[in-house]
Amino acid sequence: MSLETAPKLNWWNRIANPGQFVIWTKPLLWPLVILTTALFAAGLYYAFFNSPEDYQMGDTVRIMYVHVPNAWLSQFVYGVMTISALGTLVWRHPMADVSMKAAAPLGALFTALALFTGSLWGRPTWGTFWEWDGRMTSTLVLLFIYLGLIALWRAFDDQLRAARVIAVFTLVGAINIPIIKFSVDWWSTLHQPASVFRPDGPRMPGSILIPLFVMFFAFTFLFLTLHLKAMHTEVKRRRVMGLQRRMAQGGAA
Repeated sequence: MSLETAPKLNWWNRIANPGQFVIWTKPLLWPLVILTTALFAAGLYYAFFNSPEDYQMGDTVRIMYVHVPNAWLSQFVYGVMTISALGTLVWRHPMADVSMKAAAPLGALFTALALFTGSLWGRPTWGTFWEWDGRMTSTLVLLFIYLGLIALWRAFDDQLRAARVIAVFTLVGAINIPIIKFSVDWWSTLHQPASVFRPDGPRMPGSILIPLFVMFFAFTFLFLTLHLKAMHTEVKRRRVMGLQRRMAQGGAA
């Protein structure tokens, strides 16, 4: 081993250790909380006081500032779980399955919020709370995938064995993410095509785009904060369960 690679391996080994992971990342929690709160305060102020009404939808358009970030996170969180599943199956990283398990309830929450706010926005805009179009249906399927993965975690007592099984199911479920993304291009749907990330630039004025981006980052940092805290909780829970098993085995002996 060369001197250049030794520090990198040492850093990787420390992050791989659950106890060291908690020690290293715990100081990040309060800065994340403060940053998330500040972003939400700025985003909500811009959304309600500096953003204009839509000439057709009026104030209803402000639902966009909650719906769009949650719709983005519903897919982003699954992307995090997919990378964690690869970390479990390929690299056998001890924290990968912790990340995967901690992210699943958050992904389900953001997906449910995306569907709920989308229904609220759809009623005055499209005249219906629900339409079985490509994007809405594939997002509903994503919610069922999240709920199924959460149920699988609860069905196993051995979390290490569960991690390998659930990682496979997570990778299979990832097929749904490009379906959600490109559904508006593949099928005729009520949803409009991409209007923010386009080769020719956004189709929105700055008065709408700025608060949308601020809320986008606010919800993203909210996920990072909750995910990190959930990972800490899962590490501690597994440590307690391990101690209980050892005590039970010692008592039985």
